[in-house]
Amino acid sequence: MSANVKMLVEPGKRARSKAANRRAILDAGRRVFARIGFEATTVRDIIRETELAAGTFYNYFKCKEEVFEAIAEDSTHRYRDLLSGVRERALTPEAYMREAYRAYFALIAQDNKQAISEGAPHIALIGVRVDTPEMLAVASEIQADLERILSADNAGGIDIDYLAAAAIGVAREMGEVMLRRRPVDVDGATEFASRMLMASIRELAAK
Repeated sequence: MSANVKMLVEPGKRARSKAANRRAILDAGRRVFARIGFEATTVRDIIRETELAAGTFYNYFKCKEEVFEAIAEDSTHRYRDLLSGVRERALTPEAYMREAYRAYFALIAQDNKQAISEGAPHIALIGVRVDTPEMLAVASEIQADLERILSADNAGGIDIDYLAAAAIGVAREMGEVMLRRRPVDVDGATEFASRMLMASIRELAAK
């Protein structure tokens, strides 16, 4: 291999290795947080869950708090991508509510699949947090989506601030309950949440 080709290959290889190491730490953190809880978890616990050296961990994170925040950011970023797809497909309030809830519930169920299979008791800690800048941006997008869809559906006059807060709160609280149930029922949670919100919207629009 020529020196020039090697120079092109090596940076790509290093980038893939760094991404894989970071993903391994996040996955390990998710499992450990779910198994023993955030407060009881130590950095050493997370490192032991990986095949990485301690020094490698500290190349990416300074403490367990940074790992937890990165997990929340990663989950929220992926949900934001899913929500973009929902926005393109869902043309009615019913479709939007159902698809947005399904995307969220399916995401947290998938993220916690291994922890659930291992009987982890703390999985409710590892949903999408609502207090990060990324999630606040998602909340703003949901509010704008609801305002747009309800206006097109002649259901204006509803307090969109309250509605968006209620919709997000339902997702958060029901998601934690869903993760504690066995079996985890994404379809059931989706149906309950979307029907409840739509019933509320119809009642408010009728007033």
